[in-house]
Amino acid sequence: MSKKHVVVIGSGFAGLSAATHLADKGNCTVTLLEKNDSPGGRARKFEHQGFVFDMGPSWYWMPDVFESYFANFGKKPSDYYDLIRLDPSYAVIYGEHDTLDIPADLNEFRGMLESIEPGAAANLDKFLAQAKYKYEVGIHDLVHRPSRSLFEFASPRLLLDMIRMDIFQSMSKHVRSYFSHDKIVRLMEFPVLFLGETANNIPALYSLMNYADIALGTWYPKKGMHEIIKGMVALAEEKGVQFKYNSEVEKIEVVNGKAQQLKLRSGETIQADIIVAGADYHHVDKHLLDPAYSNYTEDYWDKRVMAPSSLLFYLGVNKRLKNLRHHNLFFDEPLGPHADAIYTNPRWPEKPLFYASVPSITDPTVAPEGMENLFLLIPLAPDLEDTEEMREKYFHMILDRLEKITGQEIRSHIVYKRSYAHNDFKSDYHAFKGNAYGLANTLLQTAILKPSLKSKKVSNLYYTGQLTVPGPGVPPSLISGHVVAKEVMKENNL
Repeated sequence: MSKKHVVVIGSGFAGLSAATHLADKGNCTVTLLEKNDSPGGRARKFEHQGFVFDMGPSWYWMPDVFESYFANFGKKPSDYYDLIRLDPSYAVIYGEHDTLDIPADLNEFRGMLESIEPGAAANLDKFLAQAKYKYEVGIHDLVHRPSRSLFEFASPRLLLDMIRMDIFQSMSKHVRSYFSHDKIVRLMEFPVLFLGETANNIPALYSLMNYADIALGTWYPKKGMHEIIKGMVALAEEKGVQFKYNSEVEKIEVVNGKAQQLKLRSGETIQADIIVAGADYHHVDKHLLDPAYSNYTEDYWDKRVMAPSSLLFYLGVNKRLKNLRHHNLFFDEPLGPHADAIYTNPRWPEKPLFYASVPSITDPTVAPEGMENLFLLIPLAPDLEDTEEMREKYFHMILDRLEKITGQEIRSHIVYKRSYAHNDFKSDYHAFKGNAYGLANTLLQTAILKPSLKSKKVSNLYYTGQLTVPGPGVPPSLISGHVVAKEVMKENNL
């Protein structure tokens, strides 16, 4: 009897994870289709005259999730890339001559907080003890559940765990029950910035991210984040996954409730016994399937709360920069108005916060000698009008502040510049409303309340990635691929 053929759409972290798990454990052949000419989805890279730019993810958090991923196949991250723990982990810039370097050492971090707010060190110990508990239950248990039924969560122990994890308390209230100084509050609320809501509306469960930040550290894979993708592709190919690039799916053809084949934009058709969609869920649901086979209505999608989009700038600078770290968070303006512009009254923000990454400070291989690789990011509401004029306006707005705060001329030393925003996310990834980070992790979009990983109307179609369980981010995407692979194998006797 011939093996079943599984087709995975999309070579982002979730698609690669799903394909590799299926090829390793499933009695099947696996083909991975990628729309673009290289793997990685949002974690692609590009090069220009010696500058090497990671296009998307730049933070390496939760190293244990990566270790667990590769351990599933008898491997280690170090088989594919070398990690450096950053120290300081990152810098938080509150204004001119007002910067906090966040130390990697926990005792140094405690001392820093104590110097800002007496009693904060002891409160940090209590805060982290609870955050560690949430991390262990959340990342090692809850996020591995397919969330297809309430019965998955119907054990007394798990219900007690969920209550203890403060899912009904806001992150804002939780942080303020331990700390009062504005600098510490803003620092503790930072990790939830990209989850798709303000700290007032994000469950305190997500203090688990503070544990990931403070206790587990911020890391960097030498030569850039794309080295993770390279390693995952090499492992997938070792397991027998066949990759087809420049292979955009135009249509999933369904007969009697079962997907039969995929029609590519090139005109090629590919037969499939099972399909795992790691592409944008909304795009697959509303554009690749006939309306009769959609999981959700357009009204349902319009009512989803999306995590932010972003305006990105990839810059090559022909000199070394000073007064910057590898990761830099510019909190020199109040968060409230910017958060309102993202989450409450969507618009281009009047005074945006922004993030700057200079990976060439850590890794000279990503820029020519004596030069810097500079990556800038402004989080934005999804579905905004995106024009070149608006991009330029915000480029100069944040460059003015960057130059003033760091005390150096940068603009005249830029020898390469590329911008990337909503229209590019839509063009390259069919991203719903041009989002960058997927579905917001609000309480009403958690677990079984997320779009289902299994089609309700197409018996052999599954979904993975940042619009389904467990949610956005690189580690959750790795887990998402594993979760869906287990469901596929279980339901199809692979």
